[in-house]
Amino acid sequence: MLNLILRNEQDQDVDAIFKLTESAFKNAEHTDHTEQFIVNALRKMQQLTLSMVAEHDQQIIGHVAISPVEISSGASDWYGLGPISVAPEYQQQGVGSALMHAVLEQLKQLGAAGCVVLGDPTYYSKFGFNVIPNLTLANVPAEYFQALSFDQTFPQGEVKYSPAFTATQ
Repeated sequence: MLNLILRNEQDQDVDAIFKLTESAFKNAEHTDHTEQFIVNALRKMQQLTLSMVAEHDQQIIGHVAISPVEISSGASDWYGLGPISVAPEYQQQGVGSALMHAVLEQLKQLGAAGCVVLGDPTYYSKFGFNVIPNLTLANVPAEYFQALSFDQTFPQGEVKYSPAFTATQ
């Protein structure tokens, strides 16, 4: 097991997070390779509710972003997880899982109602995420959009992420 320090992003981490995110998604499927621009846009728009890094040997090897989402029903205090990035040479070693557990715990402490994620259902179901009927994200296959409620109640409606998710530079 890697010796990790999990902490909130600091100003001097911005460039390292950009490079990490770019490299983590470089060879990934199902991506437009804009994740590093999305994180910067969320930060610029002050919608980066949580931004956590995983540090190993004084190097940032993982990052996760949390931002607010809108739900057409008007439900409040829901957030979107992602992007989550782990340096390619450290993938499959528990870095992403450590970040997931830490950021979800922080989100609970903030009083969040729940969290949504777009991604691999097999991976995210390990953290309690499930497909919720009638909670949707436009233009994506339903099985890849999942939610986790901190109070066991789920809103219904269409979820909208921040406009930062359209960033391309």
